[in-house]
Amino acid sequence: MLTTEMLQKIRRIEIRTSHLVSEALGGQFRSAFKGRGMEFEEVRPYQIGDDVRSIDWNVSARVGEPHIKLFREERELTVLLAVDLSGSQRFGTHLQFKRDLVAEVAATLAFSAIRSNDKAGLLCFTDRIEHFVPPRKGPRHVLRIIREILSLKPEGVGTSISTALDEVQRVQKRRAVVFVISDFLGTDWHHSLRLTAAKHDVIPICVTDQRELALPRVGFVELRDLETGRIAVVDTLNAGVRARYEAAAAAAIAARTATFRRMRMEPIELRTGELFIAPLQSYFRKREARRAR
Repeated sequence: MLTTEMLQKIRRIEIRTSHLVSEALGGQFRSAFKGRGMEFEEVRPYQIGDDVRSIDWNVSARVGEPHIKLFREERELTVLLAVDLSGSQRFGTHLQFKRDLVAEVAATLAFSAIRSNDKAGLLCFTDRIEHFVPPRKGPRHVLRIIREILSLKPEGVGTSISTALDEVQRVQKRRAVVFVISDFLGTDWHHSLRLTAAKHDVIPICVTDQRELALPRVGFVELRDLETGRIAVVDTLNAGVRARYEAAAAAAIAARTATFRRMRMEPIELRTGELFIAPLQSYFRKREARRAR
C-alpha cells in the first residue's frame, strides 16, 4: 500500500513532468521519431514546387495533366522504458537520488509519447527482471509508470543490462523506441545492446552523480558499494587517492562512450540535481535535424 508521502511524491512528479512536456518539449518528441511507415492518402494535381518523384504517371496519363501521390506518416510508435532499479540507483549526493532522477526522466518520456498518441511501456530491472508494464496509451498509464518506478521494492541489488535487453527482444516483437535508463556500470551489456539495436531504435540515457566522478576533501570516509556490499575506508585528503579515483571514473566513461560510438549511438548524459530537460531537447533537435536531411 502506498504511503501518503509516496502519493504526494508521485503527484509532484506527475505535475512537474507534464508541465515540462507542455512548455519545453512541445512537438520535439514527435518530430524526432519516425512512425512505422508511410501510408497512401490521396492523389492531387501537381503544383509548382512539388517533388517530381511523387508524380503518379498512370493517373496523370489518364486525366491529361500531372498528378502526385500524397502519403502520410503512419505515426503510432511503441516507446519502451527499460529502467535500472539496482542498488546503485539509491545513491545521490546532490539534491536527489539517481532513482528519483530516473523516475522524472521516464515520466517525461512517457508523457511525451502519450501526447504524440504513442504507447509507452515499462521494464524495471536489476540483475533480474523485476517488473514489466505492457505498452498502453493515456495519462493514467503514465501515472502507473511513475508509481511502479518509485514504489517497486526490487528483489535484486546488482545490475544486468544484458538481462533487460534480452527481455526487451522477447516481449517486444515489433520495432520500438527503447530508452535504456541506467548508470551503465559493468560491461555485460555490449553484445546484447548490439543485438537489440539491430531490431529496435535504442537510446541510452546515462545517469550519474557528481560524487561518482570526483571525491571531496573531507578526510577519511567509509564508502559502501550498494550492489556488492563491499566497504572501503578512503582518505580523501590524499591527492593521489583523489586523482586515481577521478582517473578511473573518467576512463570508465570514456570506454562507455567509445562503445556507444562504435554502435553509432548518441547517449543522453544526465546528472543528479541538474536540469535534465536541456539534454533531452538537444538530443531531440539533433534527431530531427538528421531526419530532415
